[in-house]
Amino acid sequence: MRVNNEKNILRCYDDFYKQFAQNHIVPRVEYFAKCMDLEYQEIKFRKMKSRWGSCSSTKILTFNTELIKIEEELIDYVIVHELAHLVHMNHSAKFHSLVEQYIPHAKHLRKNLKKIHILSE
Repeated sequence: MRVNNEKNILRCYDDFYKQFAQNHIVPRVEYFAKCMDLEYQEIKFRKMKSRWGSCSSTKILTFNTELIKIEEELIDYVIVHELAHLVHMNHSAKFHSLVEQYIPHAKHLRKNLKKIHILSE
């Protein structure tokens, strides 16, 4: 049983956002992975202070649980961005071109995403 102090209450919120993110983001990742004809190894979720997502060389996609708090089109941008790293493990012109094939206004969304500060402790 958890004691009702601020730390534990915040942990409950974190657990809720993680579960909510899993329920919403996993189907979106599956959708875009199928559209892009890409395969990933695993999807993970964790609270991160400075990034919305990451993609490892072992094809593990990790998404920030705070992602669920932003607009859906920005979430889709982050998903496609991370999936594109399965093809290009950099931010080259080819990488951005691939992202823009699936998110036509990616440049605009990227600018909007940079304006959002991740509120994580």
